[in-house]
Amino acid sequence: MITRLVSVAEGERLTRSVAIGTHTLTADEPEPAGADAGPTPGELVLAALGSCTSMAVRALADRHGWPLDRVDVAVRFGGQGRIVKNLGLTGDLEPAQREQLLAAAGRCPVHRLLTREMEIVTVPALLAEPGTVSPDGPLMP
Repeated sequence: MITRLVSVAEGERLTRSVAIGTHTLTADEPEPAGADAGPTPGELVLAALGSCTSMAVRALADRHGWPLDRVDVAVRFGGQGRIVKNLGLTGDLEPAQREQLLAAAGRCPVHRLLTREMEIVTVPALLAEPGTVSPDGPLMP
């Protein structure tokens, strides 16, 4: 899985600006906690899973030349720490093709990432305020 650095900057209240390469997104919480300026962090995780699933299924169908007209993915948090992923496949597919596409939905990189045991390490970072001298010397922009 190719990844770029993801950086997050504070906005007003709980609104956050998320930069991923040249792309920017907004994350927030619904009112009254936030301003509802964007999806919640959890919804962004679900969006990553749903889009990755859709891409994996489409790539497999295209690679085999299967008549998959449309892939629909709906993802939500379920009870007991579960994520529920509904997958709709439209097209004149054979039962074996559908079965293989459903299997591919469970093999996308984000699905595998979320279902394996993983350690997350928080590393403190020393960030200089704008207009100050960094430890390496030059003035920070």
